[in-house]
Amino acid sequence: MAPIVSELSNLTDFVVKKGNGVKGLAEIGIERVPDQYIQPIKERMDMHQALQMPSDLAIPVIDMSKWGDRKVVDSICDAAEKWGFFQIINHGVSVEVMENAKTATVRFFSSTAEEKSKYTKENSPTNHVRYGTSFAPEAESSLEWKDYLSLFFTSEEDASTLWPPQCKDEALEYMKNAEPVIRKLMEALMTRLNVTEINENKSSLLMGSKRINFNYYPKCPNPELTIGVGRHSDISNLTLLLQDDIGGLYVRAHCTDANGSIVQNWVHIPPISGALVINVGDALQIMSNGRYKSVEHRVVANGSKDRLSVPIFVNPRPSDAIGPLAEVLETGERAVYKQVLYSDYTKHFFNKAHDGKKTLDFAKI
Repeated sequence: MAPIVSELSNLTDFVVKKGNGVKGLAEIGIERVPDQYIQPIKERMDMHQALQMPSDLAIPVIDMSKWGDRKVVDSICDAAEKWGFFQIINHGVSVEVMENAKTATVRFFSSTAEEKSKYTKENSPTNHVRYGTSFAPEAESSLEWKDYLSLFFTSEEDASTLWPPQCKDEALEYMKNAEPVIRKLMEALMTRLNVTEINENKSSLLMGSKRINFNYYPKCPNPELTIGVGRHSDISNLTLLLQDDIGGLYVRAHCTDANGSIVQNWVHIPPISGALVINVGDALQIMSNGRYKSVEHRVVANGSKDRLSVPIFVNPRPSDAIGPLAEVLETGERAVYKQVLYSDYTKHFFNKAHDGKKTLDFAKI
């Protein structure tokens, strides 16, 4: 007989401190989501509503194989302005490299709780490697149904020494292969911001630091009661997401209803074999003075299958001050964001529960 949650003397201790994670909860065969994971009704995903979206409302899919074509650059900029999300295919990162990253994700989360707990907040040898669960358990009134491993890149030497052996090689390989894609995307996006060259200072602001996460969403007994990841926008400049074939990522979109009114709803980003999902983060919205949009997104829990994803977050350096780029304002456009230290912005984001796009208020004038 499956154990009931009340038999777990301390759920936080079991899930968080002992390294079992949500995966450990799922594996002991619980038949009901623990109360700590039940989301308020307004935060649960209305799947019926999402499924009623018009069939022609879909995130753009951009073919990167014709990179020299101006239409590709325009498509990237258009998607960043209108949607804040798009998918790219024929981008140059091999299927083998991407599959290796997925395999490494499964390998790490298949490790024992003892192995994984070496990288918890209390035990990790560095702040740049963190294994955890949910998002910010200390600040959340309801937990999210997700485990993660977060790796902040400082150098190959540090990564080889400090990153978990179950996944460090694959993580580094994937990040290296993604570098040309990241630069191409940034070069394209800068064309519409009057930036003609990505010099050393611009490179720092746009691509100065990177973090790769391995996310694991175990099968959930009551997916309708909880959420894999709550509503939020990323704080990066860009995020490159590798997702598996399970699906479950939704983005908030504006569309027109039958009466011609603008309404907001959730649009599914369907998995496409070999594709990468790209989204604009808050930092790029700030630097573009709002031209490019970071967009709320969320992940639903799944009642039948485990899901995984591997995002690379492309960020300014923590010590960089971010604000509207001078090139954006040189035509007389009024700044709607102030200069903020990126490390301060990051701390503000991670010290609270997911709350849509409210983090941006931190930088608004």
